[in-house]
Amino acid sequence: MAIEIEERTKEFRTDFEVLQREISKIIVGHAEVIESVLIALFSGGHCLLEGVPGLGKTLLVRSLSRSLDLTFSRIQFTPDLMPADIMGTDLVVEETDGRRAFKFQPGPVFANIILADEINRATPKTQSALLEAMQEQSVTVGRETYDLSEPFLVMATQNPIEMEGTYPLPEAQVDRFFFKLIVHYSNRDELAQILRRTTEDVVLEAQKVMDAAQIAVWKQLVREVPIAGHVRDYAVRLVMATHPEGDLAVGIANRYVRYGASPRGAQALVLAGKVKALLAGRYNVSFNDIQAVALPALRHRIILNFEGEAEGVSTDTIIETILNEIPESTGEEYG
Repeated sequence: MAIEIEERTKEFRTDFEVLQREISKIIVGHAEVIESVLIALFSGGHCLLEGVPGLGKTLLVRSLSRSLDLTFSRIQFTPDLMPADIMGTDLVVEETDGRRAFKFQPGPVFANIILADEINRATPKTQSALLEAMQEQSVTVGRETYDLSEPFLVMATQNPIEMEGTYPLPEAQVDRFFFKLIVHYSNRDELAQILRRTTEDVVLEAQKVMDAAQIAVWKQLVREVPIAGHVRDYAVRLVMATHPEGDLAVGIANRYVRYGASPRGAQALVLAGKVKALLAGRYNVSFNDIQAVALPALRHRIILNFEGEAEGVSTDTIIETILNEIPESTGEEYG
């Protein structure tokens, strides 16, 4: 049994690295972002990518879709986009006998990988149209509910909310994202490599290396990775430390936070920690695995209060402070 687990863990790590390399054929740098996107894929979660225009957010999602044998759909969010443009609508069609009937015309959300490009340029009404699809993996139009196929991954990109023509995402929708990833500027060497790839006669193509069935196998393996009670409790205490005036709240949360992370934050910590453990060649989750995914799992789930906004405190700073102040173990036993 131990040998079988070791072999499956090794095979998962190999497949993960192959997929990474295919995406890296197109994307220069951003290794941490690419890894986090794949962690979300195998955890069954959605990703929100934030960064100024031109940093390769859209290209990253397209490269992922080209590396997987899955259906792909791109939705360009604009102020005039309507919910029916995403979900689909009932159309009147004429049958062969001349009678007319309603027939559902699926929208672009009916795909395995959805690129929700510049999601915060659409109005809140349209943004919230993704809520049911992201959480329930189904779409309701009229009185009918339509299931979405597995796997279902929403990769949304957004510009920083300070930029003109953007609408902040509702807290309920942001919480549906497994990870929020910050895409930074490329460094000097990476920018030079980008120029070589895009301004010279260089053709690079990502090959399809994985299909839906294999993704389902690895998602199941991630769920099977055991986590000790004291490590699970550490993830719980990290989330509870973000709750202002709570039993485990730290000082910086009491001062600057209006609302802390939801239970989805703890779920993200544990599932992503399981993937990190497999990538390290272990079949158990460590404290370090939880700590490694704390920023992308929690940064979008902490809502600052007025004082925090006024002083320009970042949620990353709050999370890093919590990681420094919350001990890994309390000495108590947990099942």
